[in-house]
Amino acid sequence: MDAKVTWKGRLSFTGTADTGFTVPLGAEPQVGGDNDGFRPMELFLVGLAGCTAMDVISILQKKRQDVTGFEVAVHAERTMEHPRVFTDIVIEYIISGHNLDPDAVERAVELSETKYCPGQAMLSKAVPISHKITIHQV
Repeated sequence: MDAKVTWKGRLSFTGTADTGFTVPLGAEPQVGGDNDGFRPMELFLVGLAGCTAMDVISILQKKRQDVTGFEVAVHAERTMEHPRVFTDIVIEYIISGHNLDPDAVERAVELSETKYCPGQAMLSKAVPISHKITIHQV
């Protein structure tokens, strides 16, 4: 797997990887940026959310759960001093559906956390990660 960023000027970059898709990266004006893209640390969180979301929804589909809505929200605390690393991460799974089995949802999250999601496996070595599950029966 390969990825790169290409400088566009000031603190603006375009990121790309093997798939060929692109993502804009930028910085706040107060540090010399143009506020024109994701902050690099935001992409860690988006990657983590996407990694575990794909696991969980795949497992729930295999368990024949009738999911009608699904969102994964990630909140991270950071230090105030540089290098401004994450100090705590909370992943919240918000799942809506018909007759959802809470045990099936819990198990899907657990399998993502302990077996399938490389994002969680890597980040959990550096920062505590906790989970919250919200189920809406519709």
